[in-house]
Amino acid sequence: MPSFIIKTHQPKTSYKGNQIFILNKGMNSGKPQKEPFTNSFVINFANPEDAETIYWLAYSLWKARFWHQSLCGSVIPFLRIKEFKKEFISKVAELLQEHELHKTQVKALRLLELQETQFQKNILLINEMRRVILQRYCKK
Repeated sequence: MPSFIIKTHQPKTSYKGNQIFILNKGMNSGKPQKEPFTNSFVINFANPEDAETIYWLAYSLWKARFWHQSLCGSVIPFLRIKEFKKEFISKVAELLQEHELHKTQVKALRLLELQETQFQKNILLINEMRRVILQRYCKK
């Protein structure tokens, strides 16, 4: 199992090495990212392979809305670090028992992310073409 340290992110802190950030406020709590969020936890790793593996596990948990059950707060929901650590560590241990299955799922997720990015670019191009056509139409 990869070794990692979970802490609350301090905005003015710069980190060296391998880390991911997990959003801890709002309805997107649990969302992982490589760049820091204002309200987030930071997970530090010893090597980049562990960071990549855990990133995709965190991404899967976020997409499955796993953290919604742990949210507290009536106006702006948030995750508490103690609950996050407990649930996250147990889920990492559980999910990494089937490491080969995890590897194939990560490959599929990466492919889907690339496809999503390409579709978003295509939508932007379609909207730009629509705007150009409508501008030409309005000039006549």
